[in-house]
Amino acid sequence: MNSADRETLWQQLRQHPVRWDVLIVGGGITGAGVLRECTRRGLKALLVEQQDFAWGTSSKSSKMVHGGLRYLASGQFGLTRDSVRERQRLLEEAPGLVDPLQFLMGHYKGQFPPGFIFNRVLDVYDLMAGHRNHRRFPAREVSFLAPGLLENGLKSLTQFGDAVTDDARLVLRVLQEARSEGGCALNYVKAENVLKGGSEGRVRGLTLQDTLSGDRVEVEARVVINATGAWADQLRGQMGLAGQIRPLRGSHLVLPQWRFPVSYSVSYFHPRDKRPVFVFPWEGTTVIGTTDLDHDQDMQSDARITAEEVNYLLEGIRHAFPSWRITREDVLCTWSGIRPVVGTGSLDPSKEKREHSIWDDQGLITVAGGKLTTFRLIAMDVLQAASIYLEGQGHTVADSRIFKAGRVAIKPDCGVAVDQQKRWWGRYGEVTPQLIAGGSPAARRIGDSLVCWGELDYALQHEAVCHLDDLLLRRTRLGQLLPQGAKDYLPEIGLRCQRILGWNDAQLRTEIDRYQAIYARDFSLPPLAQPAAGALS
Repeated sequence: MNSADRETLWQQLRQHPVRWDVLIVGGGITGAGVLRECTRRGLKALLVEQQDFAWGTSSKSSKMVHGGLRYLASGQFGLTRDSVRERQRLLEEAPGLVDPLQFLMGHYKGQFPPGFIFNRVLDVYDLMAGHRNHRRFPAREVSFLAPGLLENGLKSLTQFGDAVTDDARLVLRVLQEARSEGGCALNYVKAENVLKGGSEGRVRGLTLQDTLSGDRVEVEARVVINATGAWADQLRGQMGLAGQIRPLRGSHLVLPQWRFPVSYSVSYFHPRDKRPVFVFPWEGTTVIGTTDLDHDQDMQSDARITAEEVNYLLEGIRHAFPSWRITREDVLCTWSGIRPVVGTGSLDPSKEKREHSIWDDQGLITVAGGKLTTFRLIAMDVLQAASIYLEGQGHTVADSRIFKAGRVAIKPDCGVAVDQQKRWWGRYGEVTPQLIAGGSPAARRIGDSLVCWGELDYALQHEAVCHLDDLLLRRTRLGQLLPQGAKDYLPEIGLRCQRILGWNDAQLRTEIDRYQAIYARDFSLPPLAQPAAGALS
């Protein structure tokens, strides 16, 4: 969908009002998953997102598609089992988008859990997945597996398997599948007011506002799904309902891979509070994360890392990998995401449960919590809850596939490397032949990133790019993968925006200024501060 398609859909809402089966609010992975499940059931569904698709949590997660060993350790067996099975499904259905990632944990003298217990937990973990995928190594192998990892007191290491993704691209791929089967989605459309009707005051729809033009329209639906995650209380608040969400912030540091090369995702315990943190390879960079804090920043702006969090993450990585001597000067950029956790009153944010919860408030179905990995199961539970308003159409259907084009069709001698073709098939599915047809010019990489010029052009042509930050922070990751937010490539990128989107010089200048302000405020290092006392958890 390009900008013209977006405008056409908006005008159809204004000029030809219809009653939708399902109206979904929230363009993150949960909302996208619900839209996808609606299309598989033949439901007429519309999704709206007040910012950009994947703008919030779903572009700023820790990128992991995993079962969650911490949940298994805390006795959440059902959540772990479901997550492991969904991880396997995603690995099989979307190779190139969801890829295997090997993890490594060192076991130190006097530290819990010791290696033999950890490996017994992994036995259960692998049993849930259906195959064995872990191995124990003696400490002497550390220089080969994780050069620079702290060796003092190291007794052994354990390697085990999970998966990694680009979360924003996952959202876009799910939306693409939904659209291909009749689903509709609009970014930069705000759910302004809840509409009620009848003697019981049931929800009958929403007043929507196009935030780009200011236009408003009333849209009716048999049921409204509130899939706004950390922002869920805002829509429920219009109905006088009490807040349920405890927003938690997780922040990350991104380093150039040449400065700190890692082959595994290495988990370690922070020396200050013994929280598990990790470093992992992602998109040609190295990422350090994450914190787990109550989020008290403005919810209408991007979350941003604090100076205390920077100190915390640097302190942890210098303890775990002392010989690398990582400093602030090594950081390429940062990102911070908000976890939509349902609050239980726990004093420690890290001890809050991660399962999803669903509420039905007179036809407003709200979902919050849960994990990236289990978005399909969450969507199915949402539609099960909504089925009473849909005459049973929310029930499960036989075809459970998320992605239709799971098979990779490699074309030899087309000017595009095999690994690049596989990557495109995972990220773009059945439209991949359009990219491959561009040959070597389309496959030319932008700087040191893994992103190609053909991907950037495709996003501008087909993926509802409204702002430059949509393109550089979500459709591609150039703003997070290249120095200074891809500053050196803005002239060429700007020319393509003008050619494809029709921006004039003034519009382009405005968009560059907007993007650079967002990057400086929300994706760069904050000013220096003294280390804070106490734990960041």
